[in-house]
Amino acid sequence: MSELQSYRVQSTYTTNRSGLTVAQGIQPAIHFSAPPEFLGQSGMWTPEHLLAASVAGCFISTFSAMADLSKMQFASLDLDAEAVLSKGEKGWNFTRIFVRPRLRIVHEEDRERALRLLGKVERNCFVARALAIPMETSPEVTLAEEQPEIQKIGESVAIS
Repeated sequence: MSELQSYRVQSTYTTNRSGLTVAQGIQPAIHFSAPPEFLGQSGMWTPEHLLAASVAGCFISTFSAMADLSKMQFASLDLDAEAVLSKGEKGWNFTRIFVRPRLRIVHEEDRERALRLLGKVERNCFVARALAIPMETSPEVTLAEEQPEIQKIGESVAIS
C-alpha cells in the first residue's frame, strides 16, 4: 500500500441549503441539507450527522481491524455516536463527540482485552485523530449468550 491515500468527493448545491455529494465508483450519492435548526430541510442527512457517521464508521472499522490483528473474536459491535454542537463566543463549534460502543464478546476471558482494544480505537481512528475536539467513549462489553452462528448469505457472511 502506498504511504499516501486520498479520498475525493464532489458536492453540488441543489436548492434551499441542500446539495448532493458523490464519490467516483461509490453508490449511492448522498443528498444532504443544513439541519432544520439552521433552516435546512428535515429528513435529510446533514453535514453534522455525516461527521458523527464518519467517526462511527471509523471506530467500527478500526476496532474490527485491531480485533483481527489480535485474533480476538467478537459476536457483534453496535454503537451510538453523538456530535455535540455548542454556541460560544466565536459562534457555533463542535465541542465533543460521544461514542457509546456495545460489544458482544464470544469468550468471557476476552473481556479485559476487548476493553483495552476499545480504548485503543480512540487513538488509532484516522477520523477522530483529525478532529480538534475530544472523542469520549463509554464502552459496554457483554458476553454473547451463545457461540455466534456463522451463516453464508450470497457472497456475504452474517454472524448471528
